[in-house]
Amino acid sequence: MSNFEQFHLDFYQSNYTIDDQEEGYNSYGSNENLHGSRKSQTGDPPPTSAFAPSEMLLSTQSYTGQILQPTYSPSTHLGYADGFDEEPPLLEELGINFEHIWQKTLTVLNPMKPADGSIMNETDLTGPMVFCLALGATLLLAGKVHFGYVYGMSAIGCLAMHALLNLMSVPGVSHGCVASVLGYCLLPMVILSSSAVVFSLQGIPGTLLALFIIGWCSLSASKIFSSALAMEGQQLLIAYPCALLYGLFALLTVF
Repeated sequence: MSNFEQFHLDFYQSNYTIDDQEEGYNSYGSNENLHGSRKSQTGDPPPTSAFAPSEMLLSTQSYTGQILQPTYSPSTHLGYADGFDEEPPLLEELGINFEHIWQKTLTVLNPMKPADGSIMNETDLTGPMVFCLALGATLLLAGKVHFGYVYGMSAIGCLAMHALLNLMSVPGVSHGCVASVLGYCLLPMVILSSSAVVFSLQGIPGTLLALFIIGWCSLSASKIFSSALAMEGQQLLIAYPCALLYGLFALLTVF
C-alpha cells in the first residue's frame, strides 16, 4: 500500500502554485478590458461631418426644395416650346411633298404641259416607288408575277440613262433625279397594265394601245429631262432611249 500511495502522490504532484493562478487571473482581466475598449472604439461610428467637406454641408443646409422635384423655370419651358415650334414637319424632313408629287403627276399625264425644271430636278422617290408597286400589282391581277423584272429593269434603265444624260448634258444629273423622272413617267404604263386585267392586249388593238403608251411615257420623260437639264433641241434624242426602256415594260404587260 505504501508503494501505491507514493505513486498516487507522484502522479498528482505539480509545480503549479496559487501565485501562478492569481497572475493568470490578472492577465485575463487585462485582456478583457483591452477587448472591451477596442469594441467601444469600433462600435461608435465617427460623425459624418468629420469626413464631409464644408461646401457640401453648406449646400445641404441651404437647399429648401424637395427631393426629385426640380425647381420650375418658365424660361426653360418657353425655350422647349420655341424649339418644337421651329422644327419642320416630319414629311418635310423625309423629303415627301404631296404638292410637288401632284404637280409631277399632272406633268406626266399632260405631255403638252411645260415642266417646271426646279421641281423636276428634285430627288423624289415616293411617287416612283408607288407607281412601280402599282405596276407589279396590276400585272399580278392579270396573272403575271413580274415584280423582280420590274425592279431589275428599272434599276438597269436608270443606270443606263444616267450615263447617257451625263454624256449629253453639260451640268450633269444625279442618279436620284433620273430614277425620279423615269419612275413618274411609268404612270401611263400602269394604265396599260390595268387595261390588261380587263381584256387581252394580244392583238391589233392591244398593240396600238401599247405603242401609244410607249410614246406617251417617252415623250413625258424627254420633256422633263430637256427642261430640267436645259437641253433645248435634244428632246427627240432623249426620247429614243426612253422609248426603248418603256418598250420593255410594254412587252411585260402585253405578253
